[in-house]
Amino acid sequence: MRKFLIVVDMQNDFIDGALGTPEALGIVGAVKTKIEGFDGEVIFTRDTHYENYLESSEGKKLPVEHCIKGTQGWEIRPELDALREGNAIDKPTFGSKELFELLASEHEKEPIDEITLIGLCTDICVISNAIGIKAFLPEVKIVVDSSCCAGVTPESHQNALEAMKMCQIEIV
Repeated sequence: MRKFLIVVDMQNDFIDGALGTPEALGIVGAVKTKIEGFDGEVIFTRDTHYENYLESSEGKKLPVEHCIKGTQGWEIRPELDALREGNAIDKPTFGSKELFELLASEHEKEPIDEITLIGLCTDICVISNAIGIKAFLPEVKIVVDSSCCAGVTPESHQNALEAMKMCQIEIV
């Protein structure tokens, strides 16, 4: 059985930096355990912005500089980054076209049975990537482990999980 684990944006700025939350900090241990025990291929993503972030469409709606490439806030949490094999996918927006295309290409080479997503934030980047993957690979089982995700708020986390359920993404 071929499985992938997508670790979405477990970066310092989302955990205890510019946009950190107690809920994000609270899942770090569970995410580490999930990665260590995962029997399959693991891919990390990084939210990646540049010095002109505040001039971007996203920056105008969320005027908090975060995940600026090369800064400590952009880096993946050290205890998780130590588990990373290979490069992370740097994504300039919520969902990653590069990730979708990579998984579709991998699926063509050898069928993927299951893709699990974990990370931050449930209600922005996790949901965007889960739905994008579902669009690219509609017959592959897509799972989101809610114990390894946190949203901007507990309410928006729960709303995102419910929305993903409606899109035939399994929530565990």
